[in-house]
Amino acid sequence: MRGETIRKTTPPRVAPNLRDYAEECAGFSWSRAREALRGLPGSRGLNIAYEAVDRHAASARAAAVALRCVGRDDSVTCVTYGDLAASTARFANVLGRLGVGRGERVVTLLGRCPELYTVVLGTLKNTSVLCPLFSAFGPDPVAQRLRLSDARVLVTTAELYRRKVAGQRDGLPGLRHVLIVGGGADAAPAGTLSFDALMADADDTFTIAPTAPDDMALLHFTSGTTGTPKGAVHVHEAAVAHYVTAWYALDLHPDDVYWCTADPGWVTGMSYGIVAPLMHGLTVVVDEGDYDARRWYRILAEQRVSVWYTAPTALRMLMRTTPRTGPYDLPRSFDLGALRFIASVGEPLNPEAVLWGRDVLGLPVHDNWWQTETGSIMIANLAACDIRPGSMGRPLPGVAAAVLRRGEDGRAEVTDGHVTVVEEPGVEGELALRPGWPSMFRGYLHDERRTAAAFADGWYLTGDLVRRDADGWYWFVGRADDVIKSAGHLIGPFEVESALMEHPAVAEAGVIGRPDPVAGNIVKAFVALRPGFDPTAAMRQDLLAFSRRRLGPAVAPREIAFDQHLPHTRSGKVMRRLLRARELGLPEGDISTLEDSAHGACASPRGAPQRTERSA
Repeated sequence: MRGETIRKTTPPRVAPNLRDYAEECAGFSWSRAREALRGLPGSRGLNIAYEAVDRHAASARAAAVALRCVGRDDSVTCVTYGDLAASTARFANVLGRLGVGRGERVVTLLGRCPELYTVVLGTLKNTSVLCPLFSAFGPDPVAQRLRLSDARVLVTTAELYRRKVAGQRDGLPGLRHVLIVGGGADAAPAGTLSFDALMADADDTFTIAPTAPDDMALLHFTSGTTGTPKGAVHVHEAAVAHYVTAWYALDLHPDDVYWCTADPGWVTGMSYGIVAPLMHGLTVVVDEGDYDARRWYRILAEQRVSVWYTAPTALRMLMRTTPRTGPYDLPRSFDLGALRFIASVGEPLNPEAVLWGRDVLGLPVHDNWWQTETGSIMIANLAACDIRPGSMGRPLPGVAAAVLRRGEDGRAEVTDGHVTVVEEPGVEGELALRPGWPSMFRGYLHDERRTAAAFADGWYLTGDLVRRDADGWYWFVGRADDVIKSAGHLIGPFEVESALMEHPAVAEAGVIGRPDPVAGNIVKAFVALRPGFDPTAAMRQDLLAFSRRRLGPAVAPREIAFDQHLPHTRSGKVMRRLLRARELGLPEGDISTLEDSAHGACASPRGAPQRTERSA
């Protein structure tokens, strides 16, 4: 199946934005791309919120629908660009009255609701910094990110505040204001403020202060394999890349109705669920409900979605309800005739999903690749080009990519500060990008060491292993480190291990990702118990429940196995690589760095049965 190429032989309904890949790459420059944006009036700089909202509100598109919000009860609320300009101005004025200024961090802990868009864009208007958090995080990850971000304001709901923040508030002295969305002034718990009341008393006009392109705008947290989560800093100039890459990779046109299913607490939901489509002046569908196959098909049909950006996990879940070979009763019971382009991101897209889209939905799925650090799409399968199922695609115009020779640790080999670019096709190595695109992260907040480690010899080191074929298509191989991609989320093993070790029975833990046909990977933890505690089914259930309370269901382990002889390096680190190899029946590789090689190799022999139980 990987050898099959989907040829673009029939003319598309809408002429693609990019028609000749080689010609576009040869003539592209980021300085010319910048000319597509208007910039603040009076040559006062570049502000993302102005490009996404105010310039449309000042034009004939003021009455056009910006947001079409589908409630959990299927009610539909429309917000025009004029409405959004007024509400975001009010929130910018609210921040000003609270004394929140340039560069100070405003954190959101919200689901997909209209208020989220107001807060995001109003924060950027105020030249403050927006830091979105995933609302399914547990109390510990939320508190940790609030501290790391230097949060001054948190906007959330009364329920989320009560469950995830109130108990941690004493440990967050820098958090000056908590704004509660919904329910009116009486719904705000003690120590918080009513978002609704503040908005009702705010003026709906606001003049954006001069904003330099390099002013900090967004702070996105991404997990690493060790240490704390990393806060990737992005600036207002990222708007240039958001605009151009959406035009290329998502093939956005002015009349499109666009739906990105990613949660805005993650970078995809922010860059391509809010910023990019609004910059293009589109109508953006916002679904407040949870995933349900019939609901999703109904939204695609009733809202006449033309461009759909989703995740491989979601596609695999839809595939489970509708196999690739007919009958296709569920999708065929809905009119999907408006849909013209489907794209996917978040984890590798298996070839079966690409072909399932073609056979069942009538459109192949166009995979693309990027990271929190890159800020925008870097590699993609384009609308006008052939698709090689299973491939990430080719670098977008303005993006210089390369495969670097690997060292023994799996990462790019750096010798005397230099790396080696692999020219031969088919060789696996670390994917690297030449810095210079506008949405490139400007560093990890308060972490110069990890920032420096992300670059070598003039390249940004992605940590992803790939190979490039003879025609320039890139193919994902795996992560060079241990980050777990589960249902489109990046999960750091260190964070999960740390939470488990807070349980009084746990002496140590090692966490890996175990392949799963739907989620891509699920989190599995190997736990060594303290003396006096027994590895019983009741203990396993207690640990599963404990971790879900601490981390939230999206991050907590789905499986736990007891192992009193976890393999260690001589420095004392649990060898996740060895745990993964034993779990999956893979070669163990070099075990000379084990704390006790002989003991480590025999303590938990490869393929030995382990008592495991999934969470509910």
